[in-house]
Amino acid sequence: MFTSVLMIEKALTSADVEFVSTLHGDEPVSFQVLLQPRGDQADRLLRAIDDVALGELDEAAREGETPEGDEAKGFGVRALEVSLQALHAAGHDAVGRLVEDHPLDALKALVAEAGADEVIVLTAPHYVEEFFHRDWASRARHKVGVPVLKLFSHSKV
Repeated sequence: MFTSVLMIEKALTSADVEFVSTLHGDEPVSFQVLLQPRGDQADRLLRAIDDVALGELDEAAREGETPEGDEAKGFGVRALEVSLQALHAAGHDAVGRLVEDHPLDALKALVAEAGADEVIVLTAPHYVEEFFHRDWASRARHKVGVPVLKLFSHSKV
């Protein structure tokens, strides 16, 4: 069975599940899901800049209303549960965990622990981080020792 580590920042949509489910044709895939809840003030600024770059000025203005840090953990737990249920409903083995600190260290450890064949980073576009190659996928490529695929989530939430 092919093992993919799926790194996400919010609940998977049905389109996301279909997207990652069809990447390997009929080959059975097992997913190890890592979910990183929202971060700190620096992350808020980068998200606001991304919103402005996408022309979503209303979203940029509301970045301060989004729970972060410990407040976001409850949302993260629920998003992980929803994502795992969706992957199970699609017929996949899937387990997951929240990332508390240092997402790339957790990713590297999980790849080794699970004997993963690949990493899929499924996020919203983060133009500032991508431009400077500081996004998860760019940094993971130098750290995990397996192929890293970067996909954009179909979620607007």
